[in-house]
Amino acid sequence: MRLSFPTITLLFLAWSINAQEFTRQDTLRGTITPEREWWDLNYYDLNVKVEPFKKYISGYNVVRYKVLQEAKTLQIDLQEPMVIESITQEGKKLKFTSEGNAHFIKLKKKQVPGDFNELKIVYSGYPREAVRAPWDGGFSWKEDENGNPFVATSCQGLGASVWWPNKDHMYDEVDSMRISITVPDHLMDVSNGQLESVEENGESKTFNWVVKNPINNYGVNVNIGNYTHFGETYEGENGSLQLDYYVLPENLDKAKTQFAQTPMMIRAFEQWFGPYPFYEDGFKLVEVPYLGMEHQSSVTYGNKFENGYLGRDLSGTGWGLKFDFIIIHEAGHEWFANNITYKDIADMWVHEGFTAYSENLYLDYHFGKKAAAEYVIGTRANIQNDRPIIGPYGVNKSGSGDMYYKGANMLHTLRQLIEDDNKWRDILRGLNKDFYHQTVTSEQIENYLSDKSGKDLSAFFDQYLRTTMIPKLEYQINGKTIRYRYVNIVDHFDMPIKIVVDNTEKWLFPNAEWKTEKLESSQVEFDKNFYIETQKI
Repeated sequence: MRLSFPTITLLFLAWSINAQEFTRQDTLRGTITPEREWWDLNYYDLNVKVEPFKKYISGYNVVRYKVLQEAKTLQIDLQEPMVIESITQEGKKLKFTSEGNAHFIKLKKKQVPGDFNELKIVYSGYPREAVRAPWDGGFSWKEDENGNPFVATSCQGLGASVWWPNKDHMYDEVDSMRISITVPDHLMDVSNGQLESVEENGESKTFNWVVKNPINNYGVNVNIGNYTHFGETYEGENGSLQLDYYVLPENLDKAKTQFAQTPMMIRAFEQWFGPYPFYEDGFKLVEVPYLGMEHQSSVTYGNKFENGYLGRDLSGTGWGLKFDFIIIHEAGHEWFANNITYKDIADMWVHEGFTAYSENLYLDYHFGKKAAAEYVIGTRANIQNDRPIIGPYGVNKSGSGDMYYKGANMLHTLRQLIEDDNKWRDILRGLNKDFYHQTVTSEQIENYLSDKSGKDLSAFFDQYLRTTMIPKLEYQINGKTIRYRYVNIVDHFDMPIKIVVDNTEKWLFPNAEWKTEKLESSQVEFDKNFYIETQKI
């Protein structure tokens, strides 16, 4: 399949349609600005005091970075109504100007390429309260059934700068970080990585967490509650992996039953995707007062300890009730989102398409290939085809929600085209190995899949990612002859499909032109594993 619609043309059309809705703030948030590109993140030391009864936070973040080229101005992001109180470098107070949520720091020290420098940013305020977490994020200030504070953060899309100052663009991940959260002494904080120590401060405690791997900024989280803990050790591909679970005491028994799916998840995904990417940081499931989120090594959970999506099967087939959606889906993001991370949220399908597809592969591992196929085909009922999966670049705007199940069905279709499940598994594992702990573009992933499959998939990806058209196969059957062609396709789209004639599989090779082929019988079934529409005319 050859390139049809030039990518740049499609992106320009998407930009033209949506340009009027974007602002200067969208550009400052979504673009690699000159004030961002000259320095590379190395380390964060984030210290935050959380006062649940006041819904107030205060603290500082030390930002260590490597100088890539000389510059005098550095951009840090922190969203209103949070306030920067001071910024210092080597003890010297620095001036800064603010343009909405972007803050431009005037540096005094000469920035020498190759040097590592640090900034200390002191801040405080009443962070935005989540309205409908995790989709409309911020801080969730809730209480448990005993009146204890039950607090959590979620900020994908909205941005980590909604509650702490950082370089809020996905292209640059910090190499490692320390997260120190101070809470009232009767509560506990659970954040990312491993718990290094707990400091007793009289009426408060400080929980010090250490993250040894690169981490995307929205993956950094705070979870505060009257938690109880249990755990286990999983022997995986890279050795012993610590699995830790933090839940409210009243849910302990239910959690011990439901979270038994965690090692089942690890086993399936290590088979398909390769080793869990963060062995040094462990894996945690943490109960929160919202549905859940894929925070790296600290996956949050609020699915009421039942299978399905809040008890519902999103596929309508029954298979969706064989697993806990939040455990499987959000943990799948450890490979696609946290290990392999998009550079621009326009390419969010790389996270959500592969992870929605991981639900299918979990079923494949534990219940068989037929169950997996029925599930992913069933999820097509959720596809809207309202707008392209890939969004406009540079303005912090994602594409259609179809990135989940249209993305999953696109990948399921690709599996059929490859015709070799061992090769398909090698490709998925190769993605996680070759892009290990990296930020990527859709183009990189598309090119990788084309290269490793040995197929030119450019028109295939243009069709499914950059248009809302579903390929339609029009056909006529006269006796034992079938006449067929594609409509609703980009130029040069020529994806083969499989049919069954008298219980025998046969490939057809349609394109935009009518083709005619002799068959052994007039009884034809189209393989439903291919995401197309068919119409007899």
